[in-house]
Amino acid sequence: MEEQRRLEEAQLAEEAALALVEKEKAKSRAALEHAEAAQRIAELEAQKRISAEMKALKEAEEKTKVLNALANSDVGYRKYSIEEIEVATNYFSQAQKIGEGGYGPVYKCYLDHTPVAVKVLRPETTHGRSQFQQEVEILSCVRHPNMVLLLGACPEYGCLVYEYTSNGSLEDRLFQRGKTRPLPWQLRFQIAAEIGTGLLFLHQTKPEPLVHRDLKPANILLDRNYVSKIGDVGLARLVPPSVADSVTQYLVTSTAGTFCYIDPEYQQTGMLGVKSDIYSLGIIFLQLLTGKPPMGLTHHVEGAIEKGTFREMLDPSIPDWPVEEALSFAKLALKCSELRRKDRPDLGNVILPELNKLRELAQDTTFNSAPKVADP
Repeated sequence: MEEQRRLEEAQLAEEAALALVEKEKAKSRAALEHAEAAQRIAELEAQKRISAEMKALKEAEEKTKVLNALANSDVGYRKYSIEEIEVATNYFSQAQKIGEGGYGPVYKCYLDHTPVAVKVLRPETTHGRSQFQQEVEILSCVRHPNMVLLLGACPEYGCLVYEYTSNGSLEDRLFQRGKTRPLPWQLRFQIAAEIGTGLLFLHQTKPEPLVHRDLKPANILLDRNYVSKIGDVGLARLVPPSVADSVTQYLVTSTAGTFCYIDPEYQQTGMLGVKSDIYSLGIIFLQLLTGKPPMGLTHHVEGAIEKGTFREMLDPSIPDWPVEEALSFAKLALKCSELRRKDRPDLGNVILPELNKLRELAQDTTFNSAPKVADP
C-alpha cells in the first residue's frame, strides 16, 4: 500500500516536472518568436527610415535645384533701368497713378510700346525689399492664363512691371466703381472657375506648393476680355510639404492678409496651409453672389438659406439669376469658408469640378448684359 502511494507520488512529480518543462519550452518559444518579430519590425523600421531619408534627400536636392534656378534672376524677366521707368511714368506722376498695392503705389504707363502697370516698392515698408525679391523670383517662373504676368522689373529700385489689366480689380467691378455696369451672373460664374483654376496651379507648384495668403477681390484683376488673373503673390510663401499628413502646414511668425478673408485657424495658430486660401476663396464666392462687403457674410447667407430667403441675398443688380445653381454655389462657398480647415473641401477634387459645371452653364447661356470692355 505504501509502495503504491510512493509510485503515484513519483508519477505525479514526474508529470508536474514534464508540464513545467513544456511550459518553459512554450515560454522560450514565445520569447524567441517575440524576439524574431521585434527584429523584423526593427528591420522594417530601418528600411522605412532609410527610404524616408533617401526621399528627403532627393526632395532637398530637387528643392535646391529649383531655388538655384529661381536665384538666377537674369532668366525669366526683363530688367528695366530706373531711367526707363521714370520716363515712362513721367517721373511717377500722380496723373498716371492707378492704385495703391500691398506695399506701394501702382502706375499705368507704356514700356516697349505696351501698356503696363508698374508697382513701386515703398522704401519705408518693413520686409519690403525681401517681398519684392520674392515676388520677382516666384512670378518670373510662374506662367498661367489666370495669373498676372510679370513682364519685367527694376531690382535696384524695387519696381515690378506687370501686364496691364484694363478692367481693374474684381472689387472695383463688384462695387461698380467708376459707374461701370454690373457683372452678369455668367461672368461671375466664369470668374469663380478661373480663380479656382489659377489657385490650383499655385498650390501645385513644384517642388513646394505656393500659398497665396492674401486672396481677396482687390487682388483679382480683370483684363480687357474680363479674364480674371490672380495678382499680388508677393506674400506667398514656399510651403514645405508635410511628412505627417496630406495637409500642408507651415508655421509663420506674423499673420498676413486682410482680416475678413483670413483663415480663422491660421489667425489663431499661425499654421499656414493650402486650405488657408480655400477660406478666402469661399468669402470671394459669396461676394460674387451677393455683391456685399465681406464682414459677417457667411452668417448672413447661412441665415437666409435656413429661413428660405436666399433669393433676397443675391445681388439685386442682376435680374436673371439662376437661383437653383446660385444656391448650390452658395452652399459650396459656405463649405469653403468653414471655420475648421479639415472641414473645407479639396480644391482639385471637389471645388473645381463644381465650378466647371457653373462655367459650362454660363457658356451655354448667351447674354447681352456684359459691361462695356474698357479701352487699353
